[in-house]
Amino acid sequence: MLYWLLPAAGYLIGSVSSAIVVSALLQLPDPRTSGSRNPGATNVLRLGSKIGALLTLVGDIAKGLLPILAVSCWISDHALLLVATGLGAFLGHLFPLYFKFAGGKGVATALGVILAIHPLIGLIQIATWLLVALVFRYSSLAALVTATATPVYLWLAGDETSFIVLGGVLAVLLFWRHWQNIGRLIARTESKIRLGR
Repeated sequence: MLYWLLPAAGYLIGSVSSAIVVSALLQLPDPRTSGSRNPGATNVLRLGSKIGALLTLVGDIAKGLLPILAVSCWISDHALLLVATGLGAFLGHLFPLYFKFAGGKGVATALGVILAIHPLIGLIQIATWLLVALVFRYSSLAALVTATATPVYLWLAGDETSFIVLGGVLAVLLFWRHWQNIGRLIARTESKIRLGR
């Protein structure tokens, strides 16, 4: 029963769109219809609010992090239960029940999931993203490189096979959600990160 209930609970938590809630509270434009039309921290920043972007980022990370920590602390630390809960939260972000299944790309929520199951790898993810972003100045490229590297990091760390598989599944889904960005990267029309703004 837990293998059904916990992923469902994770999905319901993941379905709370931080970008939409924060934008409404701060009276910002709806991120689903403005900017890149992606309900994520980068678009909230693009819409003119650094505070809103930070709150969105923290909220999206928390959606992946907290459900797994709650399960591991109060119910069970069995790897498959943690994987199922984390995947549920991630899918909730991608396909939110409360917002007509139109969600974000999942980068921050995926980070939250990995931080919960392996904090050190989560920190290495952050370092990887920052390095690629600073060198190439493409947020999407940094996300894709980090997603690709994550299952390798988990494998090198000798993690549970289920955690490595989860890293691979998250990477595949992140690539799928970034297919338009990949096209723009190939065409060299992707927007760069503007430093100093």
